[in-house]
Amino acid sequence: MKEFFRFIYEKLYYYFTYTDKFLWLMIIGLNALSLLLIASMQRAGEYNFLKMQVTALVIGFVGAIIISCIDYGYLEKFWWTAALLGLGLIFIVFAFGIRIEGTDDIAWISIGGYSLQPSEIVKMCFIVTLSAHLSYLTKNNKIKSFWNVCLLAIHGVIPVVLIHFQGDDGSALIFALIFIIMTFSAGVQIRYYVLSILAIVMAAPFVWTSVMNDDQRNRVLVLMNLDENPKSVYGWQQYQGKLSITSGGYTGEGLFKGQRVGYGIVPEQENDFIFTVAGEELGFIGCCFILALFLVMLLRIFYKSASARDEFGQNLCIGVFSLVLSQVAVNLGMVLGFLPVVGVTLPFFSAGGTSLMVLMLCMGIVQSVHIYSSEERLIIKRNKREL
Repeated sequence: MKEFFRFIYEKLYYYFTYTDKFLWLMIIGLNALSLLLIASMQRAGEYNFLKMQVTALVIGFVGAIIISCIDYGYLEKFWWTAALLGLGLIFIVFAFGIRIEGTDDIAWISIGGYSLQPSEIVKMCFIVTLSAHLSYLTKNNKIKSFWNVCLLAIHGVIPVVLIHFQGDDGSALIFALIFIIMTFSAGVQIRYYVLSILAIVMAAPFVWTSVMNDDQRNRVLVLMNLDENPKSVYGWQQYQGKLSITSGGYTGEGLFKGQRVGYGIVPEQENDFIFTVAGEELGFIGCCFILALFLVMLLRIFYKSASARDEFGQNLCIGVFSLVLSQVAVNLGMVLGFLPVVGVTLPFFSAGGTSLMVLMLCMGIVQSVHIYSSEERLIIKRNKREL
């Protein structure tokens, strides 16, 4: 028994020696603020979002610690497992997908009475497979080959198109942004992005008239006169969201004291529009603090990519970086009325078990990159001393 406790002590000591404690602090800080906002928000309804969020957080935290203890190199060896899992989840949605209240897409499945959004898990799988793809091209000096760039484009288009056909254009947009940031960081030449932009511009009229439906077009058009038509069906949510944010002033009305929050005036304030709760109850200063936490976290993850032991570890960190960055940017753009509402959650804050668990697992991957890169550098230093 004594040896068992000594073994546990040594493992814990090793873990807390090598893990990035500052990154964990940022993660804990964001989740703590999230739980406070969700606890305040659920005064407006009967569903216990807080219980769901805490459960997802605990599961995600345990999963993140387990993943961080495993060498991330195994993900590169078994990238095909992530590919099969991702594609399998997408096709399961096509077969058994459901629509839940408050959404306009069929991108969910029901398991034991609980709803699961597979596209969130597919995001993590996509980061793993694209990281392995980019790592292979970089190691073999093929990243600038036109043929290989075309294969990369196919790699990126597959999840974007499949998720689009599920009606989840918000997630499809996030996949596209992850792809752009990861490939750019890996060294794909700028001319390919310029050509892509030209192609998008040329295709825009066709997409507007033949691909987008009336609902999607109206969500874009309402941005042109959001304040002049506050009672518009398509502009109501963003208009009320802006009112809630501005009503908080500099310091906010205080946690659990926001009247608009209590009455649930902003639709989906527990999900895509959770930032309006922060604006009303924490004010401008509180919102800036939340954004500062996100900024520090993103910079920390970016730094981990620079100190990774290999290209695969770098790509993984950039993938997680791009996931968080793109969702924060798109979500705030929606809430503030700069972008149409496309159903993108605010990382760590929006109520959603699948999203939170996947984000925590992604943080575990970043911690694994940090731990095993640090361990390798320490071994190299020791070997140099012995020589």
